[in-house]
Amino acid sequence: MAAVAAPRKGAQDVQQSNFYWEGKDRAGRLLKGEMRASGDAVVTATLRRQGIQVVRVRKQSRRSLGKVTEKDIALFTRQLATMLRAGVPLLHAFDIVAKGSANAAVSRLLNDVRTDVETGSSLQAAFAKRPQYFDTLYCNLVGAGEAAGILDTLLDRLATYKEKLLALKGKIRSALFYPVAVIAVAIIITAVIMIFVVPQFKDLFSSFGAELPLPTRVVMAISDIFVRYWWMIFGVLIGGIWGFLTAWKRSPQMQMVMDRAMLKVPVFGPLMHKAATARWSRTLSTMFAAGVPMVDALDSVAGAAGNHVFYQATKRIQADVNTGTALTLAMQSTGIFPNMLLQMAAIGEESGSLDAMLTKVADFYEAEVDDAVSAISSLIEPAIMVILGTLIGGLVVAMYMPIFKMGSVV
Repeated sequence: MAAVAAPRKGAQDVQQSNFYWEGKDRAGRLLKGEMRASGDAVVTATLRRQGIQVVRVRKQSRRSLGKVTEKDIALFTRQLATMLRAGVPLLHAFDIVAKGSANAAVSRLLNDVRTDVETGSSLQAAFAKRPQYFDTLYCNLVGAGEAAGILDTLLDRLATYKEKLLALKGKIRSALFYPVAVIAVAIIITAVIMIFVVPQFKDLFSSFGAELPLPTRVVMAISDIFVRYWWMIFGVLIGGIWGFLTAWKRSPQMQMVMDRAMLKVPVFGPLMHKAATARWSRTLSTMFAAGVPMVDALDSVAGAAGNHVFYQATKRIQADVNTGTALTLAMQSTGIFPNMLLQMAAIGEESGSLDAMLTKVADFYEAEVDDAVSAISSLIEPAIMVILGTLIGGLVVAMYMPIFKMGSVV
């Protein structure tokens, strides 16, 4: 594949995409290649300046590349840290990781970052140009590592941090997935019974000529509503869920209300609080250990807990610390941090080992989340079985009551 010089650095401020191109050189030989540019006109102009007659330019679809996930970023960070620690040059390390990735989107991302670094950009600036993959915390730690000459150490710390957060998110998802999946299945089963099964019994009961029991009449009335308005019921249900999730994702006010409510939900609330505390502690520990100033570190920590209540509390802490208040006192005034975290933070401030104390707090609450997930799983299974048994069993009994009644008369 032919290599073509990229557009000048000044053009990188414009939104750029990847383009495949085909063309012919002065000898008439067919050439193919790819280029990152702001548009197909830029690609065509660049190729013509190099004496290539353009035959076709095609923008590469993002969908064909796949998707870069948090797991991909964590894996790349770990691999890059390992290679730098082994003495592999930075650009060569990017080449190795990009070629070894099975995800085309990851390879393209790493090649783009490598190109920026090769043309004179710092690694921090190259990452900062791609905020959808590398957040402020990531860029700040990379910048601190570049400035101090310990990039491999901080990348290793970053990899550990991301791996811990991924493990924590996985545990939360596993705790929530089972009940949500069972509820969804219960709704589908109930709808099928109401729309297809109950009407069959209704036709059978119409020949009895006797008054049906109240539970049976209630179930049949609900079934009539399902049969007549099933499209409306499912439309409202799906539309309501979609609208709710969209509002939750896009509205800061909605996020604040839901995040505050989730921390107060029985059983799951304490789990969410522990998970947010663990993420908050580990993020601040990672930033502080890298030598990032406390006020700047808190700016990155604010969004790391994944909860708007913790976000607002961290912003208040940042403002208080900026005016000279001790970190522990600022944390205590918010009223959302557990006593253990406050005590460990106070010890860390006094002894000068705040990062180590916060790491221990994060380890403790991550273990607490582990135990809580196990406990919730063991408690929720029988509860769900009881709910499903009551729902499905109630429907079955209601429909068979007339048959039992007729049998007793006979």
